[in-house]
Amino acid sequence: MGAFSFNHNNINVFDLEKSLKFYNKALGLTEVRRKEAADGSYIIVFLSDGNTAHKLELTWLRDWEKPYELGDNEFHLALTTEDYQAAMKKHQEMGCVCFVNEAMGIYFIEDPDGYWVEIVPAKR
Repeated sequence: MGAFSFNHNNINVFDLEKSLKFYNKALGLTEVRRKEAADGSYIIVFLSDGNTAHKLELTWLRDWEKPYELGDNEFHLALTTEDYQAAMKKHQEMGCVCFVNEAMGIYFIEDPDGYWVEIVPAKR
């Protein structure tokens, strides 16, 4: 058996356009691939950071009628940034910072569906 490499993570989103705008504005992620069901029942969009092979897959389901209930799920994504202070300032201005852990030197932002994204300085 060969070695494994990360390919992508998937999250389901309630409002695809709102999520695409958020991930682009907050993190600079851009769409690199899209798959739409022939019957319109789903749209899958892959986002890239432009630096790594890892992708974020956003799945929108036409027949889903309410925001997703994340419950006690502690799942989160984590991204590094070279300019931690500028990133935090931008995210504070966007109003999406949901938790700051000063002792660990990290913070989290919250996307439109309530998923948390950890922001980690590249140099710690």
